[in-house]
Amino acid sequence: MTLALVLLLAGIAALVLVSGRWALGEADRSTDGAARQTASAQAGLLASELQKFRLLPLVLIDYPDVAAVLDGGDAAAQSRLNGTLELLAGRTDAQAIYVIDAHGRTLASSNARLPTSFVGQNYAFRPYFRDAMRTGGSELFALGTVSGRPGLYLARRVDRGARALGTVVVKVEFDRLEQAWARAGGISFVTDAHGVILITSRADWRFRTTHDLDAATLADARRTLQFGAKPPIPAPLTLAGPSATIALGNRAARYRVATEVAALTGAHLVRLEPLEPALAAATTRARLWGAAILLLVGLAAGFFIRAADTRRLQNEARAALEKEVAYRTVELRDANARLTVESHERIEADRRFRAAREELAQANRLGSLGQITAGVAHEINQPVAAIRTFAENAMRFLDRGASDTARGNLDQIVGLTARIGTITAELRSFARRRTPTTGAVPIGSVIDGALLLIGERARGVITVDLPVPLRETAVVGDRVRLEQVLINLLQNALDAVEGQAARQVAIRVSGDEMVQVAVADTGAGVDPAIADALFTPFTSAKPEGLGLGLAIARDIAREFGGDVALAPSPSSGGAIFLFTLRRA
Repeated sequence: MTLALVLLLAGIAALVLVSGRWALGEADRSTDGAARQTASAQAGLLASELQKFRLLPLVLIDYPDVAAVLDGGDAAAQSRLNGTLELLAGRTDAQAIYVIDAHGRTLASSNARLPTSFVGQNYAFRPYFRDAMRTGGSELFALGTVSGRPGLYLARRVDRGARALGTVVVKVEFDRLEQAWARAGGISFVTDAHGVILITSRADWRFRTTHDLDAATLADARRTLQFGAKPPIPAPLTLAGPSATIALGNRAARYRVATEVAALTGAHLVRLEPLEPALAAATTRARLWGAAILLLVGLAAGFFIRAADTRRLQNEARAALEKEVAYRTVELRDANARLTVESHERIEADRRFRAAREELAQANRLGSLGQITAGVAHEINQPVAAIRTFAENAMRFLDRGASDTARGNLDQIVGLTARIGTITAELRSFARRRTPTTGAVPIGSVIDGALLLIGERARGVITVDLPVPLRETAVVGDRVRLEQVLINLLQNALDAVEGQAARQVAIRVSGDEMVQVAVADTGAGVDPAIADALFTPFTSAKPEGLGLGLAIARDIAREFGGDVALAPSPSSGGAIFLFTLRRA
């Protein structure tokens, strides 16, 4: 009995040790997955946000008023440029847009009317100005010397001929992005090449470091005031590979670390996912499994002990019966009665054991339920509803013996499931960031992909006139980028017919040496006042439009040897845009 007790205690200790290690490993794996997923999503969101703002200085360096002001323009040109920069800053959510001459003096700014105006300030000491004048462009995350607010400075040099006239600078702040990160829980931050924290969900960590900086880096930071007057100091954070700890008074909070390359030179996005919630959940599961195992062991031990006792009693009874069979008939009957009772008890014990085992299995199944995900879009809900209808009809046809009609319904179900796969594959392909390629693309697949992505909005409004011989005609380009051009034209057309009595958008494909896709609508048409400048950046007929969509669409088409142009207005009204593509 003592040996059995020792073995039982040793087994319990081993079970506790193994379950603890399993819980920690399971928590690490679960938290690592969550950290990687969140880091990837946040890095993508940051890259998307930056891509929007990086376009502004590239476009503005060719804006006529910029060169005019930098080349000694009059006060009227400077006033117009201030107004344009203020409008662009408001529409793009840029914190500030300003123009600096070759000596570092600010000549025009989006905040020219504010007390904190940059006009007249000299930024020749700023690295982003010096690097842009030297190399043509630069980016720097720093603390504003006037506003005192941190942000990313995107600078591009303005050249006219062989002369460098100055730079255009866009300052971007990330308050909304940081607030979104903070709401997501955990800790997220972006570090530069030296380990200085630039963008962070913890405001008190901004311009702190993940490790000590060398003397040269600190001296450069003081000289350029990149991080303000005070040098960066380490954050209360200890990184050790995939693990991290943060000091919280007399204890340390544990985190798992995931790192993604950020869309800034030399920068990385670091995600700290708290380990404790996953560890607590894994520990609970381990304890439930341990309790279940102990219960099973206990039941098995009780069963075997009971069986051993029963066998012992049976042996004793048989021995007594053999000795006294002749003259102990009454005692024999009593012994038989006892055996019968014990047999019933054994059967009842076995029944209870089986019932307890089944209840334990059911509890285990309930405890193993996974998370349920939702969020299926309208384009998938419709095929799913249709699948159910066809399945119900197929059952009725089978009941009536109409197997051929039922088979037709089943074929419809197969087609609808294939459509669901096509929709999800198209959405994933369109959303994936990849390097554009130039190849041969069937024009029919480009139109089908664009209509599939526009989805419900196109039904009943867009019609397609695509001759069968042209459907498989290959054109030069990258499918995703060609879909981007066509979607831009279709969305503009759908916006134009919104609220019209006759809402019609037509796609007509024709071609000889070149393939031409015409997008025609029944809207109000293009205002003649802006028709000539429609493809010029910042020209838009929409009150809230930025005026870059058609310019970008034309650039993509021309990159592949094609073009996008506005056709003469038809007599019936509306507008026609011609998307021309080169045959492959």
